[in-house]
Amino acid sequence: MRALFAPLIAVVIAAAPSAAESSPLAEVSAHLRAVTTMTADFVQTDQKGRTVSGKLSLKQPGRVRFQYQKGVPLLIVGDGSALWMIDYSVRQVSRWPVRDSPLSVLIDPRKDISRFARITASPPPGIVAVEARDPKHPEFGTITIAFARGSGPADLILQGWTVVDAQNGRSIVRLSNQRYGGPVSDRAFNWDDPRPKGTPK
Repeated sequence: MRALFAPLIAVVIAAAPSAAESSPLAEVSAHLRAVTTMTADFVQTDQKGRTVSGKLSLKQPGRVRFQYQKGVPLLIVGDGSALWMIDYSVRQVSRWPVRDSPLSVLIDPRKDISRFARITASPPPGIVAVEARDPKHPEFGTITIAFARGSGPADLILQGWTVVDAQNGRSIVRLSNQRYGGPVSDRAFNWDDPRPKGTPK
C-alpha cells in the first residue's frame, strides 16, 4: 500500500540542484506568490496502473492536505514545517521536514525556486514543466511538476506531477477542478492521531 503513495512523499523530500532563474521560472514564482488558497481533485496512478483519488487542499502560509478516497486509510498533511503521513490501518505516523524541498516552494513562495527546480526543455505546448532532483538522494528519483497556461494566478494552473524513481518506475498525479482563492478552513489541516494517548508528535 505504501508504495502507491511514494510519489507524494517524493515530492516532499526531493530537492533539485541550483539553476539560474529564467523567464518561465519567474512565471512559476509569480504564480506561487499569488496563490493564497487552492483546492483540487487528484488521481494518482502507479507503474502497474493502480489508481487512487482524493482531494487536495492548500492554504498559505505553509499548509497542505491530501485527503484520499473513502476506504484508503491514509492521510498526508503539511503544517508548513513538517509533512505528516498518517496510516490509520497500522496506527503509524511518519514525519518529514519540508524545508528545502519542492513542496516548500509550493507552500512558501518566499523560497528561491532556482534552488529546487529547473525548467525542462521542450514541454508540450501551453505547459511549463519544472523538474526537481536531489543528486545526493538518487532513491528519490526525478519529479516533474507541470503548470498549464490558463486563467489561474499569474496565468498558470498547477496540473500535477510525474515521478520517475531510481528503478525507472513511473507514477503520475493529475489534478482537476482546480480552484484558487476560495475559502479553506484552518481545520482542514488538523488530523486525528491514531497512536496511543501521550505519544509525542
